Amino acid sequence: MKKYLKIWWILTIASAQNNFSSRFGAFILIFGKIIRFLFFFFFLIIIGSRVSKIGGYSLNQLILFFLTFQLIDTLPQFFMRAVYRFRQYIVTGDFDYFLISPFPALFRGLFGETDPLDIPMIVGTIIFIIIFINKAFTVSYFNIFLYIIFIFNALLIAASFHIAVLALGIVTTEIDNAIMLYRDTTQMGRIPVDIYKEPLRGLITFIIPVGIMMTVPAKVLLGIAPFTIIIISFLIAAIFLSLSLFFWKRALRFYSSASS
Repeated sequence: MKKYLKIWWILTIASAQNNFSSRFGAFILIFGKIIRFLFFFFFLIIIGSRVSKIGGYSLNQLILFFLTFQLIDTLPQFFMRAVYRFRQYIVTGDFDYFLISPFPALFRGLFGETDPLDIPMIVGTIIFIIIFINKAFTVSYFNIFLYIIFIFNALLIAASFHIAVLALGIVTTEIDNAIMLYRDTTQMGRIPVDIYKEPLRGLITFIIPVGIMMTVPAKVLLGIAPFTIIIISFLIAAIFLSLSLFFWKRALRFYSSASS
């Protein structure tokens, strides 16, 4: 583990130097992320000021769901930014060097680049969640512990999606549309998936588990998640990770080296 952390840190420093080569550009990107976050946050406040409940949830609960979504949506972008550039490695043949490196190619494909421009959003969102929970809700330490566990469970599902996208990139050299489809689909988790009608609600809960990723952690914190959905959440994470790793191993057999 220590070796991988050291490798990740070296790659992160290199990514940071690249991202901050233009300080003005970095500032604009960070400013844009903050503005987008604030726009939807104020949108929720405006809607909540006109109706007492939306889909059975209060304004404070909706804000908690959104903050949870924001954290779970941003963390994979921070750690797995290399996935967005993976196609370039395939078409140029640089993936050959991943395969002969002393650490797994999957590690390089997932964590080879980190986006430090997401750090302000991650830190700000965590601080906002802590303050908001402390002022708006009364929750037990056990529920907070479960909340953290389910955030990690959501990140495991997100990693599974990214691994599947990498595998698809090896087979088809198509990455951009696949990863953006994932991003667009997860945007549905900005609000509790319970608000959607069937069959859409079931689809984005169990087949494309946006609800498991984005909605269940907040429900666990509030103490309103059924025990069955808690068990199902862990099973889905395990199934998706197993399938994505299987897909990755199979995809490697289809890779044709640039030198072949």
